[in-house]
Amino acid sequence: SSGSRIDTWWRSHQVKGVVMSKVELVIVLAAGEGTRMKSKSAKVLHEIAGRTIIENLLAAVKPLEAKNLTVVVGSHKDEVIEHLSKIAPKAKTVFQEKRNGTGGAAQLALASHKGDGTVLILAGDTPLLTTQTLQEFIDLHASQKNKASVLTALLPDPTGYGRIIRGDNGAILKIVEEKDAADSEKDIDEINTGVYLFESKVLSAVISKIQSNNSQKELYLTDVISLLNDQKDFAHAILSNDYTETLGINDRTQLAECAAIMRDRINNQHMLAGVSIIDPTTTWIDAGVKIEADVVIYPSSSISGESVIKSGAIIGPRTTLVDCEVGSDASVIESFATKSKIGAGAKVGPYTYLRKGTVLDSDSKAGAFVEIKNSTVGKGSKVAHLSYVGDAQIGQESNIGAATVFVNYDGENKHQTKIGDQVRIGSDTMLVAPVTIGDGAYTAAGSVINEDVPAGAIGIGRARQVNILGWVLKKRKDSKSAAAAKKAGAKE
Repeated sequence: SSGSRIDTWWRSHQVKGVVMSKVELVIVLAAGEGTRMKSKSAKVLHEIAGRTIIENLLAAVKPLEAKNLTVVVGSHKDEVIEHLSKIAPKAKTVFQEKRNGTGGAAQLALASHKGDGTVLILAGDTPLLTTQTLQEFIDLHASQKNKASVLTALLPDPTGYGRIIRGDNGAILKIVEEKDAADSEKDIDEINTGVYLFESKVLSAVISKIQSNNSQKELYLTDVISLLNDQKDFAHAILSNDYTETLGINDRTQLAECAAIMRDRINNQHMLAGVSIIDPTTTWIDAGVKIEADVVIYPSSSISGESVIKSGAIIGPRTTLVDCEVGSDASVIESFATKSKIGAGAKVGPYTYLRKGTVLDSDSKAGAFVEIKNSTVGKGSKVAHLSYVGDAQIGQESNIGAATVFVNYDGENKHQTKIGDQVRIGSDTMLVAPVTIGDGAYTAAGSVINEDVPAGAIGIGRARQVNILGWVLKKRKDSKSAAAAKKAGAKE
């Protein structure tokens, strides 16, 4: 049973309605300095797929329904505690003031807990672990009646990880950290993932005995294994079927590697659910995004936050959506949108910028080089190109001509513009807010409109045109324009 692969056991023991094994206490070790990240923020607060590293881990832990959760914090403790209060408000935090190793962190967590049962210990920098792997690990531990179990993995390159040293009976003799390993031990490719299960009484009996006689002068949690062996409570290795889940993060390179693995995992889930992703390697979708079947996503697109994409929508190429809702059969092409709602059948892009508070009703359009902010565009209305719309309400079936500007800011305050139904705003109109354009009204091209235009009227806000004959021949007599004018018959 020692060294059994999780997936093999799980397939042979799946029973419909089986009760998931529970744990009494989950301990997350998140006190590390993270110096190799070279960051002002705590390592566990860096993001992958729209969630922090520790948030990804706790998302996998939550369905286990453990009775207690303790997070050991250290570096940047105030930041981490504040973040935990938002994502895991029931979690207990313990401060490891002296960062003396994983063993010291586990000692603090156990000292603050009362109760027996199974203890699951995890490293806070392993964001790729899944609920299924953790549950399978727990169930195997229970079925084998182990006093201690270690989740292990076979890595193509085990450099930097603690090596699993097995005995003749398959049990773990010890776990040797990279810096303390002999050359022969470094050749071993089975590594410690930092995921452990202990029976609480067994762990409590030996954890106080670990010593700091190693190259780091720290208390290693892994030294518990040798102490357990001394009292015949052997630890057993349970081999993970996917080593990528167990990868930890120590620097920005590893952060990027884990992000790419998470990207592929998320994209694969969406594609299996009926989403067409033309180029998964350039498509980045956050874990919190919801996408319905028959959506098509073109290359170099990013969908983040709590975005929701309805069936039949087309996204991209080269489109970024942040906390947006996109309705069925809408299209968003080569554009950037944040905190906006795009209705069914609406068309956005190319090169459109939708800012916070933008609402495009069904079958509306925000076209090329259009910026919209804190505004509603009614059903079937169009802002086709080269325009700015700010703090506005646009009714149904209205058309905003090219190069129109909603002049919403007077230097101190923002003001609102209201456009009715079936309105035609001429190209190059300046709408100086606050102003209202009534239903069915027009504005003449090139107008500056600073007074309300009644329903059915046309607003004209421009000076009468005056042509000064012969001006070019007098003022630019040696220019190419003057030559052209003379050829056309112009006279001074």
